[in-house]
Amino acid sequence: MLRTLQPELLDSLPTDHPDARRSRRDLRVINRLMGNHRWFARTLPPLVRAGEHTLELGAGTGELALRLSAQNIPVDGLDFVTCPQKWPRARLWHTADLRSFTGYASYPAVIANLILHHLSEAELASLGATLARTTRVILASEPTRSRRSQRLFALLSPLLRANHVTRHDAHVSIAAGFRDAELPRSLGLDPAHWDCRCSTTALGAYRLIAIRRP
Repeated sequence: MLRTLQPELLDSLPTDHPDARRSRRDLRVINRLMGNHRWFARTLPPLVRAGEHTLELGAGTGELALRLSAQNIPVDGLDFVTCPQKWPRARLWHTADLRSFTGYASYPAVIANLILHHLSEAELASLGATLARTTRVILASEPTRSRRSQRLFALLSPLLRANHVTRHDAHVSIAAGFRDAELPRSLGLDPAHWDCRCSTTALGAYRLIAIRRP
């Protein structure tokens, strides 16, 4: 499967639209099923040094960042949308485009959950070049691009009672996902300077752990 990008329906809906609210509910279920938040909560803490702050790209409703903050991992959020109501006052929220955000130098650790597949190859290369200047740790969980993932979601969506927005967007997201070592290559992470480990799970998660070499 070649990587293809198409617009996702959720991105075109107002945040208070019933279909958008239902799709965000579906995404919470999908994150739990894929174990994405559990993976970040398990993987990130040993990699962050004392005094370092973490930035979540595409933080959305803030649920992942709040979970990590509860583990005493300081996480700030970056997203198009405004700050969630439950966002802690002690943490920063940047309402901005991750492709043009200018504050990456403040964050030695950057995490991304189901967001990087939205970016084109050129946008991934630009983001990677920016992160390579100052970032020390990059963690990402994205869709695995495969026909198996497409078939698996088609089987699970009726059980999840996923709405039409989620069903459409899941298909599009998987088609824009990653496999093998594609993501670190797309980000331009030079193996001479970065230790990159990629893995996939049985439920279709593609995971990247990238750590800058000393």
